[in-house]
Amino acid sequence: MKIVPLEKLVPYQNNARTHSKEQILKLRSSLREFGFVNPVLIDRDCNIIAGHGRVEAAKLEGMAEIPCVLVEHLTEAQKKAYILADNRLAMDAGWDKELLALKLEGLKELNFDLNLTGFEAAEIEQLFSNIHCKDIADDDFDVDAALEKPAVSKTGDIWLLGRHRLICGDSTLSETYEKLMDGKKANLA
Repeated sequence: MKIVPLEKLVPYQNNARTHSKEQILKLRSSLREFGFVNPVLIDRDCNIIAGHGRVEAAKLEGMAEIPCVLVEHLTEAQKKAYILADNRLAMDAGWDKELLALKLEGLKELNFDLNLTGFEAAEIEQLFSNIHCKDIADDDFDVDAALEKPAVSKTGDIWLLGRHRLICGDSTLSETYEKLMDGKKANLA
């Protein structure tokens, strides 16, 4: 890896991949938030193999130089094929939507700007609504009748709900929290 001046980089003239203004704006925001953490792939003549969008975003951000990885082992045919493969193979990946929603929710709780993840606000809201509304259906549960019965839980009871723990108690008391956590720390990931 080496740091290369932007003016030395040569874009691939026949690049079939396009970059919309919206995507470049997202890349610029990503560069501002995270820095240039994903190097551009170049050959020995500074021809760009992968990273055209990041280079464009870096130019618009006024960067003078960026990190690059020198790829010298590819033939000309392999370089041309890799330019296509690098973009196309990423499109075949999918998402575990439930886990993705939980990760985004964790970031939201940390007051992180979710727009910097590259997801549109509508996508995020859809993920959140799907996770929060999963398996919810009307039933014939009678709240009034349930309240007439004696309570099943008492102060201090801990209920195990899969990997989650729920305690019956006063959340303003530190001893309630300590009993719930049983000496462990919360995992927000």
